[in-house]
Amino acid sequence: MTEARYDVLGIGNAIVDILARAEEDFLVEQQLSKGSMRLVDMTESKRLYAAMGPAIEASGGSAGNTVAGVASLGGKTAFVGKVADDELGAIYGHDMRSIGATFDVAPLVGGAPTARCMIFVTPDGERTMNTYLGACHALTPDDIDPVLFADTKITYFEGFLWDAPSARDAFFKAADIAHSAGRQVSLTLSDAFCVDRFRGDFLRLLRDGTIDILFANEVELKSFYETSSFNTALKALRQDCRIATVTVGAEGSYVVTPDGIEHVPATVVEDVVDTTGAGDLYASGFLYAVAKGLDLRTAAALGSLAAGEVINHMGPRPATSLIDLARQSGYAL
Repeated sequence: MTEARYDVLGIGNAIVDILARAEEDFLVEQQLSKGSMRLVDMTESKRLYAAMGPAIEASGGSAGNTVAGVASLGGKTAFVGKVADDELGAIYGHDMRSIGATFDVAPLVGGAPTARCMIFVTPDGERTMNTYLGACHALTPDDIDPVLFADTKITYFEGFLWDAPSARDAFFKAADIAHSAGRQVSLTLSDAFCVDRFRGDFLRLLRDGTIDILFANEVELKSFYETSSFNTALKALRQDCRIATVTVGAEGSYVVTPDGIEHVPATVVEDVVDTTGAGDLYASGFLYAVAKGLDLRTAAALGSLAAGEVINHMGPRPATSLIDLARQSGYAL
């Protein structure tokens, strides 16, 4: 197998995040379920934008955030996602390329606008997301470059892609190319509501070996196995996975393989400002470490370090150099 040009390639929804602080009462008034992600149409997206307070815009999207984290660690990255030929699409493309990621997917012309997510951050740092997918639905197998996917050590997919049938087809094409080239394929379950919609599909992908590395948090995992017992879900995951990692907030994460389950403590964060992107950045550290041949415990610890950085500030992507932070913390990267 030839040496890969890229460490991690993310394929997912290209979304511009619009973030604002909000009180708990606001969520109640707007009938929003705290900590959740829901899909909205353009009318609802505009209504929420009009209702929110002062906001900041930041390129986001789960896989895009993960790619940004890997790039900040010094990894070579690429991204595949669909934006429209509009102002937000141009901003998203600029932001992705400015961090050194390859992003060559042609924008959608004459269709839906670039996706955006209205995110409300409560005083405890929890984020509540309302996503209009727009142009993301236009991602198709034609956007999958075989050379790009064959030239990447680990391809990372977000579960949110399953909301668009053509994007699912793109997923299968990309996964087949990656495995044919001897590369690894990873998936994040993304959100408990996403798991509820597509549980059967995700279980099949894990059990038939399409997924080599699975990412989940505690809530997603319990939904995945339809149990209220976290330990029961962990044991079931051990029977199904090759490699998996499950985050449990301030308690850290669990690395799961057929050989066992290992707990890895979290990086201590004194001031949680905004949890947007925490899981995405955890995946950044984990995938970067695996791509570089580091052991799984180190991968989980590096993931926690990256997640700890992003929850220290507003926005879904690193505000400081993760490779500098990692080296200051004793990692030989």
